[in-house]
Amino acid sequence: MFNNIHALIDSFEQQKYIADEELGTILFLMLQLGKPVLLEGNPGVGKTEVANVLSKVLDTELIRLQCYEGLDVHSTIYEWNYQKQLLSIKIQEQSEKSDEEKEEHIFGSEFLLKRPLLKAITASEKPPVLLIDEIDRADEEFEAFLLELLSAFQISIPEMGTVQASHRPWVILTSNRTRELGDALKRRCLYHWVNFPSLEKEMEIIQKHLPNMEVSLVNRMVKLVQYLRTQKLDKAPGIAESLDWARGLLALGFADLDEAGIEKSLGCLLKSVDDIQRVKSTGIQQLLTEIEA
Repeated sequence: MFNNIHALIDSFEQQKYIADEELGTILFLMLQLGKPVLLEGNPGVGKTEVANVLSKVLDTELIRLQCYEGLDVHSTIYEWNYQKQLLSIKIQEQSEKSDEEKEEHIFGSEFLLKRPLLKAITASEKPPVLLIDEIDRADEEFEAFLLELLSAFQISIPEMGTVQASHRPWVILTSNRTRELGDALKRRCLYHWVNFPSLEKEMEIIQKHLPNMEVSLVNRMVKLVQYLRTQKLDKAPGIAESLDWARGLLALGFADLDEAGIEKSLGCLLKSVDDIQRVKSTGIQQLLTEIEA
């Protein structure tokens, strides 16, 4: 798979994801030890993208479970296709099968709708990457359910029995830390805190995606993004917004960062009217002065 950490980091870079030594190490250990990884950090630092890129470098399927408040356990594992079952019951009404045979038939695999967790457990060819995104948004009950899954990698279906993983999925959990996760869950995972990138690293990310963009423009726009992250905003711009802004500036034909370019493209970078108003009230020319200081 990967002989060393740097081989993994190089593979990520080939997919245009700049992973630092710490992140590369924790992912290398995940693959060596077969343990889930919990990535915590502010929204927009690239946690979800780690799973996307990992699936590409491993050439395997990415299965994503997006968590939210009130997430029902059953909807994450499996559901029965009731309409198909009812149709099958009607078709079999005149058959000579016994009641036990008919019941066994309608609870067969062809009527089972696999949801992300069961889909990950039953992957037949190779281990998929299972992304459990924003686990901090799910209720504590769902978090408790995950403890068993992440330990035994098996799921019990009353009508069919216990399903054991053919290949243990590579599991990445992400958290924006909207609530503190339980110690039991953390103990089952390797852990890494993902920071916003440094100036140099963010420039490298943008240049990797947009190699034709002028270095001076990349430098000035990244300086401004990083400055805005230090200000009181409803939503600090993440790496995705930074990339959107770079693409927006290029699409509008700006080769340098000036007041007009920033004002026209702020919607690429900031995602609330309050934040846009705050920036405009500060004075865009003042922002340009700040980043050159």
